[in-house]
Amino acid sequence: MTLRCCVFLFALALSGCAAYSGAGLKPGTSTEAEVRALMGVPAMHWDIPGGGRQLAYSRGPAGFQTYMVFIDAAGKLERTVNVLRQESFAKVQPGMTQAQVLQLLGPPEPRWEAYFKARDELVWEWRFCDSWNQAARFDVLFDGTTKIVRTAYSWQESQKSNYPISCGQSE
Repeated sequence: MTLRCCVFLFALALSGCAAYSGAGLKPGTSTEAEVRALMGVPAMHWDIPGGGRQLAYSRGPAGFQTYMVFIDAAGKLERTVNVLRQESFAKVQPGMTQAQVLQLLGPPEPRWEAYFKARDELVWEWRFCDSWNQAARFDVLFDGTTKIVRTAYSWQESQKSNYPISCGQSE
């Protein structure tokens, strides 16, 4: 491979990393079209009161983030937040609906969704980087019939393997 080709591939990889979190977008200036051009098609989106929009960018299963991008009524970027953090998890409470959890955390990893017939329980799971910089999971358990949150908890991936799994630099 030539040096020129290697430099091009490296530059391409760096530009992909910038798009991962929306780095380079400016609140109050960047438009929704610019957000979508940089970050891609959102996994989910919602219209929010006052005319704004909320876009969910899930970076799992290999990544540890889900970015919620908030667009104001004028179509400008308001803020970008990684919601896979303890602050967001603490907002998940018994009695919440699946729609409320989705708007708070974004979509769970489909491969990590499970239904337990004996308990009539549906479990959704998200991967995140905990405060000890270890790979962890956050589980929300729903009543299988009503689809209402029963409980939620988190655990480190090292609990199911024999070694800690570092998630590198957390954001």
